[in-house]
Amino acid sequence: MKPEQFPPEVKSHLIPRPSGRLIYRCLACAAEFDIQKLLYTCPKCGQVLLIHDAQFDRLKEIPPDQWRRLFDYRRMLTLPALKGIYRYHEFIGPNIPLEAVVYLGEGHTPVVEANRGLQQDVGLRFYYKNDGQNPSASFKDRGMASALSYINYLISSGKVSNILAVCASTGDTSAAAALYAAYLRPNIQSAVLLPHKKVTPQQLSQPLGSGAKVYEIPGVFDDCMKVVEALSEQYEVALLNSKNAWRVLGQESYSYEIAQEFEYEVADKVVVVPIGNAGNITAVMSGFIKFYQVGLITALPKIIGVQSEHADPVYQYYRQAPGERTFVPQTVRASVAQAAMIGNPVSMPRVIQLVEHYNQLAGCQRVHFVQVAEQEIMDWQLRANRNGHIACTHGGECLAGLKRAVAQGLANKTETAVIDSTAHALKFAGFQDLYFSNQFPAEFEVAPQPALMNAPIYIHPSDLAQVPAPGRPLSGDLFDRFVQAVSREIALDLKLVKKKG
Repeated sequence: MKPEQFPPEVKSHLIPRPSGRLIYRCLACAAEFDIQKLLYTCPKCGQVLLIHDAQFDRLKEIPPDQWRRLFDYRRMLTLPALKGIYRYHEFIGPNIPLEAVVYLGEGHTPVVEANRGLQQDVGLRFYYKNDGQNPSASFKDRGMASALSYINYLISSGKVSNILAVCASTGDTSAAAALYAAYLRPNIQSAVLLPHKKVTPQQLSQPLGSGAKVYEIPGVFDDCMKVVEALSEQYEVALLNSKNAWRVLGQESYSYEIAQEFEYEVADKVVVVPIGNAGNITAVMSGFIKFYQVGLITALPKIIGVQSEHADPVYQYYRQAPGERTFVPQTVRASVAQAAMIGNPVSMPRVIQLVEHYNQLAGCQRVHFVQVAEQEIMDWQLRANRNGHIACTHGGECLAGLKRAVAQGLANKTETAVIDSTAHALKFAGFQDLYFSNQFPAEFEVAPQPALMNAPIYIHPSDLAQVPAPGRPLSGDLFDRFVQAVSREIALDLKLVKKKG
């Protein structure tokens, strides 16, 4: 639909122009810095930053109903810059001109309701939000669209040039970073650091295919992150991990989409997300807070963060009594939720501040944390996918977390949950193979349940002397005998009943 076809009262805001005054704000010392250069930590105290719109209150001048209509009308536009996360331009990157926006098809991923049987098993109505249907097959594309649009804006305005973008990754971040950087060649090159043998083959293939420089180093993600931090401190590079506040800004779109999907009625919603480097839960809280502040939503939904017992530093922090909490980085153990295998999340300071702010605004505790076992993650992932979903291991972690939350009384059947499948199931097919073949290494602490195992059945009737092969087809009676013999064996295995007459 073309802009001139929209109602007059909508046209003036339909195509956003650069606005607002964005600044970096330190979470620790509250120092503020200009966004015209790339910053990742506070130059004064070294803490992480968030991006703050110093003119945010201007958004409150537009009535909530008008905002809702505006976002609904933008759904009908064919303008690429507004088809993705920048449908919510005023809340994500209001200073970025639309011509600098990088859109590769990210955002607005489907929300799919679970079938009745699976909902009964869990104990309440719930939906999966399939962020694996983003272009690089994970939720990381939301943050990369924001970070790379900002860098593209700096390049196009002559503020920077010849950018080398770097990131540490457990797989999904590297795939997204390499993809978006490749789109902006030759102005941006990319390099990614991965923990050796800790990334699935599917994930490894993605940055390689996008032409990134891929470095594997000993250790785990936390070790890769320290190297990348050293590079960003000592050399002219663009850091693309969630330490980059622009990443968090883009991932806020997840909250905005949920609000719009449910007609902005989220008081009875429970949003379940896995926690790795803690950027995602930071963004989800921040996004809902912004919509609440302008009246787009009238209540804050519950948020439940989930961690595996093999990597649960955030959960362990919130197990402690308020006022006595001390964050202790962990040495992580092997986890099927590989992207969450992080013992020292860089966004932990953001989480601590935003959880407190979120609960204060809500007037009660609305953010909770649960811990699940590796066994539960795999079992619930497989059960989800046996019921029509495409959940990754982190989607299994979220479903296991929702089940745990129901058992602990943190969610109930009067509520509706939206749970995050952060990546596509195919990225983690290797863990499914290990489960089905009962070959999980002992350190994962996963033993397959026979009822959830599956394997192909090879059909080759023993009475057939000849069977087709590539380059050697059968024909005539030989082919007819082959079809009939194979059909008979399959029918016997499936216990099929012959048609009458």
